[in-house]
Amino acid sequence: MTCTGIICAGNWIVDIVHTIDAWPRKSDLVHIRDEVVGVGGGPANVALNLATMGFEDPLFAVGLIGTDRHADTVLTACMQAGIDTSGLKQSGLAPTGHTHVMTVPGDSRTFFYHAGTNDLLDAGDIAINVIAPQARIFYLGYINLLGTMDRIGPDGKTPAALVLKQAQNAGMLTCVDLVSSDTPDFRAAVTASLPHIDMLFLNEVEAARSTGIAITGPSDRTGLAYAAAALVSGGAATVVIHTPELSLWQSASQSRWSTPDPVDPASIISPVGAGDAFCAGVIYGIYHGWDPDRCMHLGHRAAAAALRSATATGGIPLVADLLQ
Repeated sequence: MTCTGIICAGNWIVDIVHTIDAWPRKSDLVHIRDEVVGVGGGPANVALNLATMGFEDPLFAVGLIGTDRHADTVLTACMQAGIDTSGLKQSGLAPTGHTHVMTVPGDSRTFFYHAGTNDLLDAGDIAINVIAPQARIFYLGYINLLGTMDRIGPDGKTPAALVLKQAQNAGMLTCVDLVSSDTPDFRAAVTASLPHIDMLFLNEVEAARSTGIAITGPSDRTGLAYAAAALVSGGAATVVIHTPELSLWQSASQSRWSTPDPVDPASIISPVGAGDAFCAGVIYGIYHGWDPDRCMHLGHRAAAAALRSATATGGIPLVADLLQ
C-alpha cells in the first residue's frame, strides 16, 4: 500500500486576535483597534498552512471539538481547505478550545486560553487505523497543552506516548510540537514521548524546560546544541529547534544550523503562529524528501510570511512563492 497524506492531531483552537495599542496597567482600559477570528492550535495551523502551500496529498484533522459556534468555525475552515474531518469528533461536554490573543504591534502577544474539549481528548479518540491507516506522517501538537493526553501514568508514560507508539508501529513518521507552558510536569511529559518521536519541534524556551539545560537566549548556539543533543540521547530521532534568530537540525548522525533572512520589523503584524508555520514548512520538505537545509529554509520563509498576518494561517502563500 502506498503511504500518502498527513494526519494532524491534537489541539484545535479558535483564536480571537485583538490588536491593542499597549498592555494596560491593572484596572486600566485599553482600546481594541482590530479583531480577527481564525483557527489555531498546532494541528490546525500545520494542516491549513500545508493546504495553502499547495500540498496535494490528503490532510486529516484529528481531535475533539465542541458543538458550538467555535466548532463551526473549525469545521468551515477545514472544509474550505479540503481537509478531511472524519477524525475530528464533537462533544457536548465542553466548549471548543479557544484563545483570546492580545497583540501589541511590533511588541508582544499575550494568550488567554480556554482548553475546553482539548482537555478531554484521549488516546481512544485517535483511531489511526480507522482514520487514515495509509498516512505517511503523524503530527501531534501540542504536548503539555493536551490535558488528559499529558497525564503521566504509574509507568511514566502518557496517552500521548501511547498514540505516538501506535503511529510508529503503523509505519508513520511521527512529528511532535511543544508549547511554552510553564507546568510542573513539562519535562516529564516530553521525556515520556521521546522514544516515539521521529521529529521533535520546539523553541529555545521549550528546549530549556524539556532538558533543564540553561539557554541564555534565541542565539545561544552552545545551549541550544547541548539541549538538542540531550533530547536525541533521550530517544528522539531528530530534533529541530527554531528561534527568531536561527534554527538547528540535530540527529545522531548530523547537526545543521540555518539562519533566516532578516524581516523588516515594520512589516510584522503579529507573531502568532510563526513557529507553527516554520513547522509546516519543514514537514512539507520532509514529506517530499528534501535535505535538512532546504527544509529549514522553507520553514523560515513560511514563518516570515506568517508574521505579516493577524491570524496564524492567513499569510501563507504557495510554496513556489515562498521560495522565490
